[in-house]
Amino acid sequence: MLASAPMLSLAAGTETVGMVKTVTGEAWIVTAGQSVKAQGGVGVQLGSQLKTAKSGTLGVTFKDNTLMSFGPDTELTVEEYLFSPQQGNAKLGARLDKGSLNYVSGIIAKLKPDAVNVKTPTGTIGVRGTQFLVKVVAP
Repeated sequence: MLASAPMLSLAAGTETVGMVKTVTGEAWIVTAGQSVKAQGGVGVQLGSQLKTAKSGTLGVTFKDNTLMSFGPDTELTVEEYLFSPQQGNAKLGARLDKGSLNYVSGIIAKLKPDAVNVKTPTGTIGVRGTQFLVKVVAP
């Protein structure tokens, strides 16, 4: 679990749902209209948009140990995130607008596989396995 790892918060009063683990090149976390350069330890909140430049990559670990790695020129928004396994509540929903994503399932997908999805401009990926790679190309 990431509970013991230090996390920097982007917006006061919002819950941190994950944190940046790796960055190469340029990448940003945009939360509530505030853009922060991505670096190790920067927190990701519900509603955060994760962006990489044309030469950037980004790796994020969520509280349930879900891993997301983003390739160059990628934009993904964390639309839903709930992780309270003791209460039986778990959900992860994201929207990939462009770019590439390598997704590795964490605890949420193991507890409630139907509660994880990634939307793209042309469809929705329901997570039923442990890993997938997707690339969204502009028409």
